[in-house]
Amino acid sequence: MIGGISMFSVTKIISFCYGHRLLNYSGKCKYLHGHNGKAEIFLQSEKLDPRGMVIDFSDIKELIGSFIEQKLDHKVLLSKDDLLIPFLEKLNEPFFLMDENPTAENIAKLIFNFARSKNLPVVSVKLWETETSFAVYRKD
Repeated sequence: MIGGISMFSVTKIISFCYGHRLLNYSGKCKYLHGHNGKAEIFLQSEKLDPRGMVIDFSDIKELIGSFIEQKLDHKVLLSKDDLLIPFLEKLNEPFFLMDENPTAENIAKLIFNFARSKNLPVVSVKLWETETSFAVYRKD
């Protein structure tokens, strides 16, 4: 119960692989490298649908999973300002451009905003970059 309101929640985990590099960064992540990432999408609602669900897990997989598979999975995620873009284009390598640096925080925000755009009752997205490191994006 949150503030006297009863809530139901579900979480769907979607795994994917991606490469990236960080601009304006002095550590190892300034170099092109990859991750076996995992997105945890947390959804919440005061009411259940006619089936007795916040949302069916397969619906989450269909909506958000297909976005991740088509746009992020096995792609190089780059800032729109990255000088590597022309080289990847020339080699016909798949990449996805982000308005911001492709940090775990910004990837979580990207997935969150996509879920919101599909009118899903998303509360937060946790992006696991490694088995021991994750970032969370939520809107209050």
